[in-house]
Amino acid sequence: MQIHVNTGNGAENSESLQRWASEHLTETLERFQQDITRIEVQLSDENGGKSGAADKRCMMEARLAHHQPVAVNHHAASQDEAFRGAARKLLHALDHALGKAHSHHRDRDSIRRDEVAGEVPGAPG
Repeated sequence: MQIHVNTGNGAENSESLQRWASEHLTETLERFQQDITRIEVQLSDENGGKSGAADKRCMMEARLAHHQPVAVNHHAASQDEAFRGAARKLLHALDHALGKAHSHHRDRDSIRRDEVAGEVPGAPG
């Protein structure tokens, strides 16, 4: 799983941010590591240096093997809160998207059986 962190519009990027983000996402999304090929993280300051509530934005897009990409956004007062909020949303979105996909491929016996109408109790013979 590759993780790329990009910043823009006043958000600061550093090697330590890249390392921390990679560690956090790798741990948070561990159970999906076989499904995720790449995660794009975009951090930005919506107000471009002006102060304001919830002006930091984090967009995350998970590229998946054999599935459509999953993308989320989160706005918060700080870059850290925006990142953590987006990570929680991405975890939930992946649970929803891949949980459905995985549940369709389980090997289970069906409760429905092809029985002859005469063998079903109460059915007209």
